[in-house]
Amino acid sequence: MKAFVIDRYKSKDGGRFVDTQQPTVGDEDVLVQVHAAGVNLIDAKIASGEFKLVLPYRFPLILGNDVAGVVVQVGPRVRGFKPGDEVYARPDTDRIGTFAEFIAMNEADVAIKPIALSMEEAASIPLVGLTAWQALVEMADLKPGQKVFIQAGTGGVGTFAIQLAKHLGATVATTAGAANFELVKALGADVLIDYKTEDFETKLNGYDVVLHSQDSKTLDKSLRVLKPGGTLISISGPPDPAFAAEIGVPWYVKSIIRVLSFGARRKAKRLNVTFSFLFMRANGDQLSEITALIDQGIIRPVVERVFPFESTQEALDFVEKGRAKGKIVVKMR
Repeated sequence: MKAFVIDRYKSKDGGRFVDTQQPTVGDEDVLVQVHAAGVNLIDAKIASGEFKLVLPYRFPLILGNDVAGVVVQVGPRVRGFKPGDEVYARPDTDRIGTFAEFIAMNEADVAIKPIALSMEEAASIPLVGLTAWQALVEMADLKPGQKVFIQAGTGGVGTFAIQLAKHLGATVATTAGAANFELVKALGADVLIDYKTEDFETKLNGYDVVLHSQDSKTLDKSLRVLKPGGTLISISGPPDPAFAAEIGVPWYVKSIIRVLSFGARRKAKRLNVTFSFLFMRANGDQLSEITALIDQGIIRPVVERVFPFESTQEALDFVEKGRAKGKIVVKMR
């Protein structure tokens, strides 16, 4: 099969296409013929080596963390899927590799594709959808009437999280350029802040939840817009001890992570708020819940561009610039 791989971290030449063996199908695996793959900032961060301390991959490494396609083979213990099913998924972190013609995944990580979506639209959903779900539903337990601040409203996570938070009954604030206000308003945002000209800290206060995706300076300010007892969930770091324990890293890595997050945790404690780090995980059951919301018309995908498979490096470069509205996708078939 054809696949897009990197041979080392921080390669100046980027990735390359190779011909390689189709993945082995385990007893509980489904083999999916990839029709489209979402492109995420995490792909560029993995390629740069940013996660090598906690996710030590082997090379050559097939990149890609979002997929939509058709099941072509199932393992002997698979009960939920059959050949011919149209599915989508975010594969587990140790089995990434959606920038390829085929990928094998555990059936627990896979869900039936939303009926209303094309393969390209479906491929844009899993990683950002699960991130928003695990942040707002699972960790924050967001309730009707609460106030949530979602940073970077036009980004992949932002466009999904705004819609989910609005469905959950929250008042939603977000940051965006003024030129994109109509987009985030259409998605459900109530309070719009122009990040180029306005300081969100002067406009927001008493918030229940912050979904943080920016830098450490923005993190400090975000903690201060929370009300006492409020929760900040960061998807951009720093990782915290709970994350280190969850992934089972060696003791010395746990020590490093504890130091990295010490400042954020101390500031949160001083303000009587909670700081948590989220590194989303694959979950087919949660993705099925998201499928239901999409098929009901409650949430819609936002896809800015679809690149051909041959232009995967160009798609990665585009995402790394941080200017995409919603998601970027590569199309295999």
